[in-house]
Amino acid sequence: MAPKPSSQQGVVLLEALIGILIFSLGILALVAMQAVSISNVSNARYRTEAAFLANEIISEIWVDRGANYGQVANYAIAAGAASSPPAQAWVNKVYAMLPGSAANPPDVAVATPALGGRQVTVTVRWRAPDAVAASNHTAVAFISDP
Repeated sequence: MAPKPSSQQGVVLLEALIGILIFSLGILALVAMQAVSISNVSNARYRTEAAFLANEIISEIWVDRGANYGQVANYAIAAGAASSPPAQAWVNKVYAMLPGSAANPPDVAVATPALGGRQVTVTVRWRAPDAVAASNHTAVAFISDP
């Protein structure tokens, strides 16, 4: 006489499959978290580079302001079109360092406030390869006589 099959047959296999499913979901979550982490590191790098680039052009303007701020207006940049070679060299550096910046060109606006001196507003724009919209960094500096 053949032994009678128990009602517990196949339970171990079912438990193993459920365990593998839970483990697989955990691994997929870790992979997704790693992808988000890499994207955030890249975005932080672009923000840091934009801040350094804005600081660089402000420093150049500060050093090359000239008598009575005569040279400051030469650094005005509208939609990536610079009026002086140093400013154009900076625009080219922005294009080289930040992705998507050629389609989103930087601006440097120069204003004369009532207190004297010059107010310089630098806006650097870029679009990360995986971004939906463009990002920007704006720095405002007041250029005065030492």
